[in-house]
Amino acid sequence: MIGRFFGWGSGESPAALPAEHGPLGVALGGGIEIDTLSLQAMTAGAQPAMPLPAGGVMLVAAYGEARLDPQTVLSRYYADDNTMLQVLSTSAAPGDELLDVSLYQPWDSVVPAGAADWARWRGPSGLIGQPRYDADGIVFERFWGDGAGRADLVEFVETVNDGQSRREIHQSCMLYARPLGQAREMLLINIERDLGTGASQGASIEFILGYGLMAADVRRL
Repeated sequence: MIGRFFGWGSGESPAALPAEHGPLGVALGGGIEIDTLSLQAMTAGAQPAMPLPAGGVMLVAAYGEARLDPQTVLSRYYADDNTMLQVLSTSAAPGDELLDVSLYQPWDSVVPAGAADWARWRGPSGLIGQPRYDADGIVFERFWGDGAGRADLVEFVETVNDGQSRREIHQSCMLYARPLGQAREMLLINIERDLGTGASQGASIEFILGYGLMAADVRRL
């Protein structure tokens, strides 16, 4: 009787444990506790572009991973509402040191009408990549790229697993930021292209707001 609870003595193999993903070692469907108290303290009195993330328990619906360079792996934990916890580490192995932690949430989305509209956004003189981006009076300075001219978008392929399928998503993006109290509000402008569909360009341009957290602000439940 007791043996059956532990999978031995019955001739049956014990159930496989769910795979742990990324440096936080979280399985799909698992939870991450996110503490935003320090973020709220650092931004007290400031006016964010949208309400700050509330924190609490985030249930992981999907996990994405991409190697950015030989020393850096990008890990992304996604919730059903498209909130994204982004972590940088050296290997993305469970328990790996968290080099950078940030919490993003969707802000806006634009669907270009055609080739000319796409060129206006991401062409050689396009809006994405310019030294600053004016979002209806909220001005963000470019965080990636040097020089006074337009910078090329950062591109990488992210492998995303939602438990049902694994997709290869080509990302073209640029990061902007502005001071927000003692913290920084980041604007990630992102174009996603699912390599499995054969599409030559993304379906939309996503505007995602993010805020840096400390490694101690996140933990696996």
